[in-house]
Amino acid sequence: MPAPLSETLRLILTDGGPGQCIFPINNACNAACGFCNFNRDALPRPDWKFADLEGSKKAADILYANGIHYLVITGGEPMMHPHLHEICAHAAKIGMTVLLVTNGSLLNPDSCRKLKENGVSSVFISIDSHDTESHEANRGLPKVLERVKIANAEFKRLGVQSTASVTMSRLVKDYARLPAFLRSLGFEAVTFSYPLIHLNSSFLGYKDSDLVNLSNQELDAAFTAVESLRRDFTVVNPTASIDDMRSLLQGRPQSYDCLGGYKYFYLDWDLRIWRCHHWETPIGSIFDFDASKRVRDGCQKCMIDCMRDPSVMQHAAVALSDGLALAGKGRLIEAARTMFNRKTAASVASSADQWRWIMGL
Repeated sequence: MPAPLSETLRLILTDGGPGQCIFPINNACNAACGFCNFNRDALPRPDWKFADLEGSKKAADILYANGIHYLVITGGEPMMHPHLHEICAHAAKIGMTVLLVTNGSLLNPDSCRKLKENGVSSVFISIDSHDTESHEANRGLPKVLERVKIANAEFKRLGVQSTASVTMSRLVKDYARLPAFLRSLGFEAVTFSYPLIHLNSSFLGYKDSDLVNLSNQELDAAFTAVESLRRDFTVVNPTASIDDMRSLLQGRPQSYDCLGGYKYFYLDWDLRIWRCHHWETPIGSIFDFDASKRVRDGCQKCMIDCMRDPSVMQHAAVALSDGLALAGKGRLIEAARTMFNRKTAASVASSADQWRWIMGL
């Protein structure tokens, strides 16, 4: 069951709200994506790793105790993990909101029901293109989209939110065709992953591939195309975040600091916790983690969407708790400036724009 509302409110008022951890429970994958080093042909089977069940449960306990209430289970392909459901069930039982990222190849009505029964409230399914042939050729998973369509119908019946996750790549030749294609598969919302050609951490979800090694001009055009989709389809990425990514590409000042290492973390299959996927060194073992290990240094180095996008939406809660702390010290003018400004207003607007998706409606 989700964390009590009183605990969430306490965290919002005192610590900027609950945090999130991205947890790839294995590096094994059954897909052959051309823009990913988790690729089944790139990572030899002897190098496959699966997070330990008991260690994963203890890790969830530690995360929750430190105000991290959202757990995003990913991989590799997480549905290949033999203890996926036990990990999800434990995290949900202690009060975490559990989300799953999958390529959809192992989904069927029975597995959808089992995910629901074990506490998964939201699923992100990878989609690479606006046509079936391009997607399945890149994934090396014949007829996977037939499974996705069936799964989405079952998820809708079960009340599990399902969102398409589309990597911005050269496989998406016409963004305008995406809404109709995604609707045909049963999706009502999409989140875009910004292309990554290099990461310093243990995470392998990147590759210096021609599919994603886009020029700044190509990326800017892609961002424009994504923005144009909002007219008739739910795009989860906040406009303010996309504006910041454009600023990053153009070397201009960005508005929002990344909360990676402060509210958001990456936990790998060896149960090492990192401030984010981009960072070159881990914080350490999850079993040594506590609030003293958090870092808040205004980082704006990269464009990892699962860190940068939520940072925009959570900025308002962080500003509120910062402002209340300042007010408690009698610094009232500074408190007011922290809480009431254009940046905070844009953060509130970003969350308001996505409130139906955030609430899973």
